[in-house]
Amino acid sequence: MEKELIVVAMGGNAFLKKGEPDDIETQWKNVRTAMRGVADLIEEGYRVVITHGNGPQVGKILEWVAKYNKFILPIDIAVAMTQGWLGYMIQQALHNELVSRGIEREIVCLVNNVLVDKNDEAFSRPSKPIGSYYDSSEAKRLEKKYGWVMRKDVRGGYRRVVPSPQPLDNLEFSAIKMLLNEGYIVVACGGGGIPVIRENGIKGVEAVIDKDLASALLASKLMADYLLILTDVDAVYLNYGTKEQKKLKEATFTEIWSYYIRGEFPSGSMGPKILACIHFLRAGGKKAFIGHLNDAIDIIRGIKGTQIIPG
Repeated sequence: MEKELIVVAMGGNAFLKKGEPDDIETQWKNVRTAMRGVADLIEEGYRVVITHGNGPQVGKILEWVAKYNKFILPIDIAVAMTQGWLGYMIQQALHNELVSRGIEREIVCLVNNVLVDKNDEAFSRPSKPIGSYYDSSEAKRLEKKYGWVMRKDVRGGYRRVVPSPQPLDNLEFSAIKMLLNEGYIVVACGGGGIPVIRENGIKGVEAVIDKDLASALLASKLMADYLLILTDVDAVYLNYGTKEQKKLKEATFTEIWSYYIRGEFPSGSMGPKILACIHFLRAGGKKAFIGHLNDAIDIIRGIKGTQIIPG
């Protein structure tokens, strides 16, 4: 019997959490911790594809280049750079964790293009936060100096926001499927994928694709059994951050859709994750899960986190 397939979508906090020093050692510590959970899934017998966010890192690259090299780096190039940077860290950390458990598996990280529509309305409404957190005065200075759009972040402070168009297709899907069928653990869709449009072939654009939506698209194309979204909260909550907040241990598709359309989940945080789960279940997925980065195996077992089921 073929082992069940999980697409594991990891937030940017797998590498760097708000308020932490952004040095490489801190990122290594975080990714090693995150890979223990992925190794638990592999040891349990699941086939795994890993996707990851890159919001802090892609923003940092753009900030560094603007500050020290006096030119503006295209966002698609920065996304490609983070796919190599973060994919390498995942490869090494997961390889070492598996070896420590006596498991020999090969891990492949792809430079992965994701198609978007050049006429997507998102290009006129930047909304995806990337990079560092700033106070109001520094945000205004950066807006004036570089022409960046800066907005208040739900986690506090101000961050740069960029367009986040809808993912339409994963252009390396056939390669991902082939590698998966050959027994490789695949790291794909890094940072939501490199955003490209069709124009005399393909061409990169100034945007960052939401990694949860891109992960749901990939999971659906792969006909994965489960979509597991790992983030910095332990579960999905109604009325989050208020005295009336309520943890959702389980919800049906119909229930989560009704909560979503009435505005329970903010667009800057839980909203895209819920929408990704909705897309995945609508396309035939068995279950979608959301929970804390350190709880992967317990989330899949239904002990922790939130599971969303058809119905």
